[in-house]
Amino acid sequence: MDIPKLYIGLFLFIFFLLLGVGHLHSQPSTQKQSGAQIQIPQVNITIGGNEKKDELSVALQILILMTVLTLAPSILIMMTCFTRIVVVLHFLRQALATQTQPPNQLLISLALFLTVFVMQPVIEKANREGIQPYLREEINQQQALENIVNPFKEFMLKYTRQEDIALFLKLSGGKRPRDASELSIWTIIPAYTLSELRIAFQIGFLLFVPFLVLDMIIASVLMSLGMFLLPPQLISLPLKLLLFVLVDGWYLVIDSLLKGLITI
Repeated sequence: MDIPKLYIGLFLFIFFLLLGVGHLHSQPSTQKQSGAQIQIPQVNITIGGNEKKDELSVALQILILMTVLTLAPSILIMMTCFTRIVVVLHFLRQALATQTQPPNQLLISLALFLTVFVMQPVIEKANREGIQPYLREEINQQQALENIVNPFKEFMLKYTRQEDIALFLKLSGGKRPRDASELSIWTIIPAYTLSELRIAFQIGFLLFVPFLVLDMIIASVLMSLGMFLLPPQLISLPLKLLLFVLVDGWYLVIDSLLKGLITI
């Protein structure tokens, strides 16, 4: 559920005010001033008083929401295909030797939108099976959390090597599960990230090979012509750009990345 920032701030203010009032209430409520006894009025603030017993209070829900928003970048990086895409794009820029072109902001933004494009079915499934039933009060919070996480677990398990899962199971000392669905999310996430880094580095190596061959050819030609003072990068860079444009490199790279991530 989307909560406006103003409401979040208001609820947090009331929450901390509630804590402050509780602290004052726990202290002695009498003070002596001119021989008279002054009573501090008791103030009780209730948020969501008609809640079910198995549901969390609104203040705690907001606290959890703020925690999730704080961890959102880590969740994005570790539980989606963002890692593979952004690493491959950076390897491509290094292979072209264009230094800061395209800039980091552009590469990260492109990787972010490609990630949303790939993860759209997973997000829709999590919303359909977890968020919407919870908003309709058809399931409790525990079931909603499981229904939201399960689509991401299925996506990550599809691209995670068994060797990486076995590694973290061995390090954690846990028993081997009978089924992949029994794996903990805390075991799947690092194993999935390790597998994604492996695939990204493999793709990066394949991207470097043609440009490396072009650099070697140009360096050999310059040496044979006796042009030792002319840097090979000065000649190879425009040729790399020309070659990359002629073969429609951006289309080929993005097409290969998305075909490896989208199952039709």
